[in-house]
Amino acid sequence: MTATAATGGGTAYVLPPLPPARRAAKRKADRRRRLTVLAFMSPWILGFSVFFGYPLVMTVYLSFTHYDLLSSPRYIGLANYKYLLGGIPGINHAVNYNGTGDPTVWKAIKNTLWVIAIMVPLQVVFAYGVALMIARARSGKGIFRTIFYLPALAPPVAATLAFVYILNPATGPVNNLLGHLGIDGPLWFQDPTWSKRSLTLLAMCGIGNTMIIFLAAILDVPRHLYESSEIDGAGPFQRMLYVTLPSISPVILFSIVIGMIQGLQYFTQAYVAGNVASGQASQAGDQSVSGLGYPENSTLMYPVLLYQAGFQAFRMGYASALAVMLLVVSFAVTLVIIVTSRRWVHYAGDDRRARRARRRWRRS
Repeated sequence: MTATAATGGGTAYVLPPLPPARRAAKRKADRRRRLTVLAFMSPWILGFSVFFGYPLVMTVYLSFTHYDLLSSPRYIGLANYKYLLGGIPGINHAVNYNGTGDPTVWKAIKNTLWVIAIMVPLQVVFAYGVALMIARARSGKGIFRTIFYLPALAPPVAATLAFVYILNPATGPVNNLLGHLGIDGPLWFQDPTWSKRSLTLLAMCGIGNTMIIFLAAILDVPRHLYESSEIDGAGPFQRMLYVTLPSISPVILFSIVIGMIQGLQYFTQAYVAGNVASGQASQAGDQSVSGLGYPENSTLMYPVLLYQAGFQAFRMGYASALAVMLLVVSFAVTLVIIVTSRRWVHYAGDDRRARRARRRWRRS
């Protein structure tokens, strides 16, 4: 029977309690459902625990120890973090470390900041420009897509080796061509001023994946938005600024976040370029050069410093502190980008942002 209760607005119907047998059966069904979900998730849980969770916990633990891979870890507290932060001039003076810090960490941080501030934005802008050009091409779209995407298929090590050879200041085809034109080519990877610029040129050749994502987003913009804006008198630049960019802003956000994370972890190209370029210098007669960071630590990125500390100097505790700091900074940067994206990312169905974009266009 159904129980009823009188209320001010009428009669409210209250379902009767289930019999004990049905309650037990319902609990058993819920438990079976949870176990089924857990069984399907168990491969991921096992992989996450073994390949991410446990290494992460051990990295945090080792960051508070002195560990050289040969003896047992010895707890030293915050010494590794003090040595890391002591190499940053502003923090060094603020906490009065008296200059006791890693002398190379600040150079590695500046090189990584250069990658984030210059290389990543250039990659995003270039990928967007290429995608926009291909989307508006009247013919040959397939050929252009193939040409711009093919370099992204090359393995990073092979692409870097080829680029160092092409930009060889003595025998490379680029400087030979510039010489025929009467131009003295730069030293590229042999010059600390040009080494990061050379890595940026290499990154520009590998924008295929980002370009494909942008191209799909641009082609997915509804045509009626372009037609409406054209009727309202918007020119090509205004259509791009107030129709294309707001419509693909989620893809721009995705590209920036992924680019920032990859920039903070930029390792392979800098490692290979520094070693190969230093080998060329050694063959030319300079036997005093070192591979990592060559020339003059201009390619010493933060992950390269981490590798050097852990697998060359066998200071695994300090390398763990570097890794933990990299994780914290990556999380913080990603969080800041996502939080601030609410001001400029437009999602489908968000009428408030659409009205705001239309008001900005009308005021312009």
